[in-house]
Amino acid sequence: MTTVDLPLLPLGRGIDLDSERGVECPGDLPPASDPTLVERARAAKEALGDKVFVLGHHYQRDEVIEFADVTGDSFKLARDAAARPEAAYIVFCGVHFMAESADILTSPEQKVILPDLAAGCSMADMARLGQVEAAWSALEAAGIADQVVPVTYMNSSADIKAFCGRHGGVVCTSSNAQTVLEWAFEQGTKVLFLPDQHLGRNTAVLQLGIPLDECVVWDPRQPNGGLTAEELTDATMILWKGHCSVHGRFSPDTVDALRATIPDIQVLVHPECQHEVVLKADLVGSTEFIIRTIESAPAGSAWAIGTELNLVKRLAAAHPDKRIVFLDRNVCYCSTMNRIDLPHFVWALESLVNGVVPNVIEVDADTEHHAKVALERMLELPGKSERD
Repeated sequence: MTTVDLPLLPLGRGIDLDSERGVECPGDLPPASDPTLVERARAAKEALGDKVFVLGHHYQRDEVIEFADVTGDSFKLARDAAARPEAAYIVFCGVHFMAESADILTSPEQKVILPDLAAGCSMADMARLGQVEAAWSALEAAGIADQVVPVTYMNSSADIKAFCGRHGGVVCTSSNAQTVLEWAFEQGTKVLFLPDQHLGRNTAVLQLGIPLDECVVWDPRQPNGGLTAEELTDATMILWKGHCSVHGRFSPDTVDALRATIPDIQVLVHPECQHEVVLKADLVGSTEFIIRTIESAPAGSAWAIGTELNLVKRLAAAHPDKRIVFLDRNVCYCSTMNRIDLPHFVWALESLVNGVVPNVIEVDADTEHHAKVALERMLELPGKSERD
């Protein structure tokens, strides 16, 4: 299958409605300067009552989190939505792949709405179905596909989850990646890990003890992934060349600088961070793990946190008795998550009040079926599969 690269547009100049489907909203999008936005959001949510259920991802803006019925990571939120069958409308304040997961898990009668369709995920976009199918064909040509189990991180599109479902694979979260990989290695001798190379490498090396030199990176933009037949044959982990645009920014030298300037600081990072950063950290874990760690930390303790800045700021505000700093010299929000702002949120809710259901996320039946197969394989495993 051939793939077409998405156009690259200079920031703030030009639009492509095929690739950035949310840059225009039908109807009037309230201006960000509108002083009545909070009041309008409250009024619309009250008018909708139990018909609407608002999900707020941890990385979302405070102004939107204020209106969330529940907060959490992507898979937890999707399951929360499934547990509210009486809600006709699920407004997901997150990104596209998260809304897809909610659509897969909720009933056909429920409508999942993404306030801005351009709220995507750069990591998820780094593994497109045509690229993954081409890689699998190359593994078949190398004679090793029957040994390979595909594992995809929750932060992937529905069609990649479905690909794993079709090929005996499974989905993982950042908290259960070790359990999932252990299961995968009971099924085969190699794993194709999609789409985040850092989570795959950190889990394989630090939790399963797989040698670093048995982890190779498949680059979808290079012939044969940029790997020789011998490298593929010798590999245990075939890591997709993908990463999180936020977590990939954190650097080992920043860890060193903070340790030199703040006595007794503890470094707490997400496993999507680079391997070199994870090696220097004191604690590594999912977003939920990071939150629980800070909540239980003693007063007066100092923490440098390597995850999305909205969450770090929220943790710092909630725990003034602790010193909490961001593990980067520069401000770095998740730019696509931040597309879900108050104007888009108000527009979505007021559209529902007016009988218009905007920006519905629908996964086709075949993709949904096979994605559910991969998700159900994960849920059948022991451990806390509900946390990302």
